[in-house]
Amino acid sequence: MKSDLNDTIECRIDDQLVPYPDAVSFMEQRVADIRQSRAREMIWLLEHPPLITAGTSAIDDELIDANRFPVYRTGRGGRHTYHGPGQRVVYVMLDLKKHGQDVRAYVRNLEQWMIHSLQEFNVIGEQRDDRVGIWVKRPPPSPYDDKIAAIGVRIRRWVSFHGVALNVEPDLEHFQTIVPCGISGHGVTSLWDQGITATMPDVDNHLINAFEQTFNRKTERTP
Repeated sequence: MKSDLNDTIECRIDDQLVPYPDAVSFMEQRVADIRQSRAREMIWLLEHPPLITAGTSAIDDELIDANRFPVYRTGRGGRHTYHGPGQRVVYVMLDLKKHGQDVRAYVRNLEQWMIHSLQEFNVIGEQRDDRVGIWVKRPPPSPYDDKIAAIGVRIRRWVSFHGVALNVEPDLEHFQTIVPCGISGHGVTSLWDQGITATMPDVDNHLINAFEQTFNRKTERTP
């Protein structure tokens, strides 16, 4: 067992699309290593090829087009979520014993992290008591919101994995294959849909800075 792990959180950024099974396999191993003090905590920024994940509460009727994209059953909380190019997924592998051992507080921190990141682009993201994720109000008089970031987590022996997905420039039409997170009536948006033509490196920089501020931990980028 290693005893010389420093307290910074490893930050990995992948420029190539990562197959979903490969990502899950990596997270499973990393969570085990963190729990055994063999590896540092980590945030992993990546994109997936077009796919659907079905969380532990997924309802089959909410999968509108089951044949268009691969569907993966996953152990994270929540229902159906779309992932694809132009969406920045961040998998968060933290030892929650260092973060208060409070799952609700951890999820709130994830939400605040996304809100702070969006503020850097002058986009107002908001929480909703009855809906998971981060939402952007539609212009009046519409009573509806559009989802810009999804959150789905899993905790194993106080180590977190899975995480968040921020829509930067995905093909929004792809979301029509599901009822996103089981929520009808509301829509889906992205930074580009909001008129913010940010590059993925721009988004990454804001995400990393906001993460450090929200969780009060430093990160170290690794290849």
